[in-house]
Amino acid sequence: MSALLTVTDLKVHFPVRSGVLRRVTDHVRAVDGISFAVPEGATVGLVGESGSGKSTTGKSIIRLAPVTVGSIAYRGEELTGISAKAFLPYRKRIQMIFQDPYNSLNPRLTVETIVGESLEIHFPALDRAARRARVLELLELVGLEKKHIDRYPHEFSGGQRQRIGIARTLAVQPEFVICDEPVSALDVSVQAQIVNLLQDLQKQLHLTYLFISHDLAVVEHICSHVLVMQHGKIVESASSEQLYRAPQHEYTRKLLAAVPDF
Repeated sequence: MSALLTVTDLKVHFPVRSGVLRRVTDHVRAVDGISFAVPEGATVGLVGESGSGKSTTGKSIIRLAPVTVGSIAYRGEELTGISAKAFLPYRKRIQMIFQDPYNSLNPRLTVETIVGESLEIHFPALDRAARRARVLELLELVGLEKKHIDRYPHEFSGGQRQRIGIARTLAVQPEFVICDEPVSALDVSVQAQIVNLLQDLQKQLHLTYLFISHDLAVVEHICSHVLVMQHGKIVESASSEQLYRAPQHEYTRKLLAAVPDF
C-alpha cells in the first residue's frame, strides 16, 4: 500500500515564558523529531501515556498545533509552509474526531446545524433543503434516527454525541481521519459500539485512520500497525501482531503490563 500521509522529522516545540517581560526561557518539546507513514486504507495506532505528544502530533497535521520544523506530506504534496488558502482543500480530505463528545459539540446548536455547518463552507452550492437531506443521510450512516436532527446535544448520551461528532467529520467526505481518543470518555460497553462503527465506516467509505489512544486494548482491536510515543519521540513501531506478541521497548512492555489480560 502506498503512503497517504508521510511525516518526517516532525517537531512541535512550545515556548516557556517567565519573568516580568515574559521572555522565552525554555521550550516544551511536545513532539521531538518523529517520522512515520500511514498507508492508504490502513489504521495506524499512535499510543502513549498522557503528555507523550500523540494528540499534539494529530493536531499538527490539521494545523491545530504549530509545526516548529519537519515535513507533513499528503499524497506526496507538502503541507507544511503552505498558505491557509492553499491548505483549504486539504481540510475536506483530512478531518478529526475529537476526544470529548461533551465539549466538542456546541450546546446552543441543533444537530442539523452542527453536522451541516461544514457543508455550507465546503459545498456552498447546496441549498438548505439539500443540506438537511445530506445531514439526514449522515445521521442514518452513524446509527442515529431522523428525529434527532432538530435536537440539541444535551438531549443525547455520550455515545450518541460521539456519533454526531463522527457524522460532522464525515460531512465533507474526507479520505483521512484522525481519531483523537474517540472512545476514552465513553463507558466500556459504548466504546465497543463506536469502535465497531468506525471499522464499518472505514470499509464502507474507504477511509484511512490515524487512531490516537492511551488504551492498548482498543488499539489492538482496530489497528494493523502501532507507533508508541514517549516524551515526544516514537520509541517503537511494529505491526499490531508483533507489538502485542513481542514488544521490544521497555516502555511498550510497561504499557502492555497495565492492560488487563496481558
